[in-house]
Amino acid sequence: MPTLIRSGGGIAPLALLLAVLGAAAPRSQAAELATDAGEGAAAERTLASDIKAYFSAPLRWDAGDWAFLAGSVVAVGVAHHYDTQVRTHFLKLQSTPQSSKELQDFAPTAAVLGATWLYAAAIDNADGRREAWNMVEAAGLSSVTVYALKFAVGRQGPDETDNPNRWRKGGRSFPSEHAAAAFAVGAVLAESGGDDYRWLRRLLGYGLGAGSAYLRLKHNAHWLSDTVAGAALGGATARFVLNRSEVDRVARLGIEPVPGGALLTYTRQLP
Repeated sequence: MPTLIRSGGGIAPLALLLAVLGAAAPRSQAAELATDAGEGAAAERTLASDIKAYFSAPLRWDAGDWAFLAGSVVAVGVAHHYDTQVRTHFLKLQSTPQSSKELQDFAPTAAVLGATWLYAAAIDNADGRREAWNMVEAAGLSSVTVYALKFAVGRQGPDETDNPNRWRKGGRSFPSEHAAAAFAVGAVLAESGGDDYRWLRRLLGYGLGAGSAYLRLKHNAHWLSDTVAGAALGGATARFVLNRSEVDRVARLGIEPVPGGALLTYTRQLP
């Protein structure tokens, strides 16, 4: 689980997207100061440190972080109470049974991530490339957690049963990977950049998450509580990544070539 900051079959397209964008990911602040020979290793170390910090984060949570987790659990519990009603509502609107539409429901998230990356590349903007990479990292970290939970929980989805309490039955409904990825990418979009267009960023970013969750419910692919859990996980992971990115921006290590060797540098941005 990620450090929180107060202020299913979809794995194939997500893995493909991460592989494509990961190969062209923007360099971290440490890597930007590295030599050509060492910048790949510097970026690797930065990603590795993020992964380690992400999965060990609960060891450093404070009271506010645990309160956020408790609130998320309560929200999932409330949503679970309405799982059957929400499923029934969407089934009544369907003239024919809906398929899960894995790729179609992932398309909006992929489009936002891809558009962010392409626009940053087109105008050669380092902050934009960093934002796109933060989206990739947030989606990737949250997806790993999602699939670990799916394996552990084994909940059957609404397309497999009409009983929302079919846990440990070999299913992979809880939590929703589409909702997690959408809120991870959307929250990075919402909270990145300057404040001039913050309202628009938040409208688009959180709208992406809410819209993706709605599609999963409409297509009878997830219970309501699956999408709420995915939203909490994806949003919290995005905040974790943004926090790590900000720390990396104001204080960074690097390597500079000097005659006969290399020099380890430390740069800090003062207020």
